[in-house]
Amino acid sequence: MAILNNIRKQSLVLIAVIALALFSFVLADLFRNSDALSAKSQNVVATINGKDITREDFMQKVEAVQRQMGGRGTSTQAMNTVWNQELRQAVMQTQFDALGFTVEKDQMRDLLKTSFANNTDFQNEAGVFDENKLNEYIANLKETSSIAYQQWVDYEESIAANALNQNYTNMVKAGMIGTLAEGELEHKLANNTVDIKFVQVPYATIADDQVTVSDSEITNYMNKNKKQYTVEASRNINYVEFKEVASLEDENVIKESLTDLLKDQVVYNEVTKRNDTIVSFLKAKDNESYINANSDIKYDDRFIQRSGLPSSVADSIFNLGVGEVFGPYKDANHFKISKVVAVTQLPDSVKARHILIPFIGSRSATAETVQTKEQAKTTADSLMNIVKATPSKFVSLLDFSADTVSNEKEGVLDWFTYNAMVPEFRDFTFENNEGDVGVVESMFGYHVIEILGQKNRKRAIKVGTIARAIEPSEATVSKVFRDAATFEGAVADGNFQDIAKENNYTVRPVDGIKVLDENIPGLNSQRAIVRWAFEEGTKVGDTKKFPISNGFAVVQLTEKNKAGMMNVQDASVTALPAIRKAKKAEMIKNRISATTVEDVASAEGQSVRTALALNMKTPTVTGVGREPKVVGAAFGLNEGETSKLIAGENGVYMVQVTKVTPAVELGNYQAFANQVSLDKQSAVDTRLFEALKEAAEIEDNRANTVQ
Repeated sequence: MAILNNIRKQSLVLIAVIALALFSFVLADLFRNSDALSAKSQNVVATINGKDITREDFMQKVEAVQRQMGGRGTSTQAMNTVWNQELRQAVMQTQFDALGFTVEKDQMRDLLKTSFANNTDFQNEAGVFDENKLNEYIANLKETSSIAYQQWVDYEESIAANALNQNYTNMVKAGMIGTLAEGELEHKLANNTVDIKFVQVPYATIADDQVTVSDSEITNYMNKNKKQYTVEASRNINYVEFKEVASLEDENVIKESLTDLLKDQVVYNEVTKRNDTIVSFLKAKDNESYINANSDIKYDDRFIQRSGLPSSVADSIFNLGVGEVFGPYKDANHFKISKVVAVTQLPDSVKARHILIPFIGSRSATAETVQTKEQAKTTADSLMNIVKATPSKFVSLLDFSADTVSNEKEGVLDWFTYNAMVPEFRDFTFENNEGDVGVVESMFGYHVIEILGQKNRKRAIKVGTIARAIEPSEATVSKVFRDAATFEGAVADGNFQDIAKENNYTVRPVDGIKVLDENIPGLNSQRAIVRWAFEEGTKVGDTKKFPISNGFAVVQLTEKNKAGMMNVQDASVTALPAIRKAKKAEMIKNRISATTVEDVASAEGQSVRTALALNMKTPTVTGVGREPKVVGAAFGLNEGETSKLIAGENGVYMVQVTKVTPAVELGNYQAFANQVSLDKQSAVDTRLFEALKEAAEIEDNRANTVQ
């Protein structure tokens, strides 16, 4: 009891001690995770000009885009689509807010009227847009479906955003005028001309190995061109791919299984407790059933000509007789055996006409279709009998036809090829004779068909093919897994390159992977690898095995490149040639003491050349290429004057102006001013948003969202 009383007396002290302990624990965790002190909530995907884009809203839009893609795009592609939309909207909204741009109710009404003016659902009896019908539609959405109503709200917002964008762009374009002074300058840039004679000393006169460039020179060049050499954070990796592909042994097993089908087989029947004989593919009577029971590709019941067969075996199969078999043979990723099951003569094209009788449930049925399938068949048979008896009445019967397109051409379908029609229609028109009339059923209804013409009858065959996909066996798949796991274990403590070389594995390097990248060259979509490479705990030299399509990849992180300036090695790809060119220019200048074009040409073993009618608008020197510095220098000289040495794009030059031709003075430069204005306005469409985006404050946290 005394102990309890003592504890009660000290309770305030204990509470203080516990509180301090808890506080120190939280503080220590914050310092371990410094981002927690300054970073945005994990619920914020990005902040653009002070506006937060929440994860919940962002992912809802991503899901909507994925639904629109219908499985044709990846989650990363959907996220990038939404990101571009959200970025544009946020950047532009900053401008709209600053200017007080809004879409008011009257303008929205006009926008909706424009959008739905031709929609018959919102027109009155006179075919004129009826706003009341649109209001009823929106009210009905609001009452019946919250999802559909939200989609409508999103649609209205997109219309409003488009209108604001257009208003803003038009406002900027309105300020893009061309003054008369600019028009005059434009005229002179294009029409002031000079003729020159010049000598070029190409940079190629000095071999690259005669010019040394140090890392410090590359670094200095990078610092002078920071924008060109500033990069995002990136990762470099090496990987070895272990593919699950069929071995030669696997392929032989597949071929043997097909070969076995060419022989009768005796198998034990567990039900009857006796041996049954299964006839071979050669003896099979019901080819379709036999093929569908034994093939990875179903039976294709159509005639083909030689061109429809694989080119490598076309002659071998096409020349077979009925019942004869060819194979096994390899075709793409299958082994096959093919049997000719029928031979005929078919035209390569047919002209026919038809009357299409729909029935309830057929593809051509409409709200006015009332006939059942049986009734439609009776109608079709009756029409066929009329056509057979009196072909001239065919056109008068087209009122029964649901094919409104061919009805406009008297029911005629003009010269179509074998695979252009549904199978039932195709078979009748190609396998019967010119002048035949008959009825066939297809998914569209019943067709009363008359064959009007056939061209170029040729031999055609119907081929039954048993195909087996070339796939790795379980033993091969297991071996691939073991090989990948063994390699992963070996490189964990050894040299990746050396161990790969010992095992004859190909190492594939990939550099410059960005945090939001999805594809790895050679491996396609591999977000898991990208995420791993950017995880804080992944160190340079770490390795990991990843499942990929049809196998595994063992990956090693080889380098972490921070955001900022590119490393010297990567920058040297573009910096080295530029520095080398500048050094060559100085070397050439330093060795030339001549002061005339002719003397420079003589000293350097070059020829004196001429270029006529140079202009500033297109600064190209005949026979050399684009040389803006050379052309600019020429326009700075008087007639007869010679330049100093000029370091151009393709060499060092000296030029002498031989003739100056000023542009013709015009009484009015408005036409050129108008062209300047149009050029400025056209640039708005491509440059405006990029300029606003560059000026915006963007905090992009998508890397924490993209999975």
